[in-house]
Amino acid sequence: MPMQTPLLNRRRWLQAAGLLGAGTAGALRAQPASAVRSLMVAQLVDFSAAQQDVSKDFLIGSRAAWQDINLHGGIRGRTVKHLAVETDGTPASLRAALGPLQDNAECVVLSGTVGDSLASQVAALSRQGSVTSAPVIAHAAPWLQNANLEVDDKTFPIFAARQEQIAHALKTLSVMGMKELGAVYASRAEHTAYHLEIERIAATLQLQLQSFHAAGDLPALGQKMTAKTPAVLLFVGGTPELAQFTQGLEKQARQRYIVALADVNLQTLMQMGAARQTPVIATQPVPLVNASLPIVRSYRETLARLFDEPPTALGLAGFIAARYTYEVLRDVEGPLTRQSALTAFQRRASRDMGGFRVSFNDQKRSTAYVTQSMMTPEGRLIG
Repeated sequence: MPMQTPLLNRRRWLQAAGLLGAGTAGALRAQPASAVRSLMVAQLVDFSAAQQDVSKDFLIGSRAAWQDINLHGGIRGRTVKHLAVETDGTPASLRAALGPLQDNAECVVLSGTVGDSLASQVAALSRQGSVTSAPVIAHAAPWLQNANLEVDDKTFPIFAARQEQIAHALKTLSVMGMKELGAVYASRAEHTAYHLEIERIAATLQLQLQSFHAAGDLPALGQKMTAKTPAVLLFVGGTPELAQFTQGLEKQARQRYIVALADVNLQTLMQMGAARQTPVIATQPVPLVNASLPIVRSYRETLARLFDEPPTALGLAGFIAARYTYEVLRDVEGPLTRQSALTAFQRRASRDMGGFRVSFNDQKRSTAYVTQSMMTPEGRLIG
């Protein structure tokens, strides 16, 4: 599909720049624990067509963080090998990627698994006890958007889940005096997963809600919006789906506003040439990329120094995921092994990382930032 060309080009750039490892990490070899002198952090990445626009920026943010950490001495003077392992998001691809990692004693943690579907699969395997053979391994700071997934004692999500993003977005609209809202689901799967929660939140906030879900033709759904359709639409889906929906939506005369969730990449949406007449408000579980918080300033400065890439919300998320992993590993007492790392993560200690606070609740999740930024029809980002 033509609109996916920028994503495919970025994927090739990532491979050429060495930011992706082999699809199954086949070069890894098992070593006895006594022989381990280096330190590896593995990052599982979903580069399927549906997820690559999320994964590419998240990965660049993580890579920038680990490179900067190594430039400043690594962990206890040991260089961190950051291995990004590409998958296609399928269970078979995930298991093929995990096999070599579980046999390699250098690998002490999985960090920043992206996107949501892949992170959910890893979390489910961890709960079943089948991610790695003993000793078990920590699954730190995944891009886990699914709030309905039970989190075990080996998974450590630090970003607000999709339901919290939805609640924030709808509360903001109600505070602004909005009384009517449309909810657009990119597929039947999104409708099944989230419509009850959206309806519950809307009812609590006394918002009148109209729901729409595509039957495989998002441009047609956009064209079917009528004068009675609310002016503000909550879109539940990814960037390619939103681009398709706005193709049809913009053939109408009425001005509408789209509220999207964290899996929508505004910069990619602009590259696609989509939403040229429709303002899009993105809800994201990280601070605004133009904020003055120390963690955000560090991200912008590190990215500018190491990569020729603009700052993005997803890139910032990847950067924060790596920094959180680093801070926990840095504080491990005694030899740094899988088990000692896991023990350190299991403390679930609260942390303030330059203004981004991690504080776990009873559901073993951190209810961190939820912010919003807007892409105007002129292609400017405001927030």
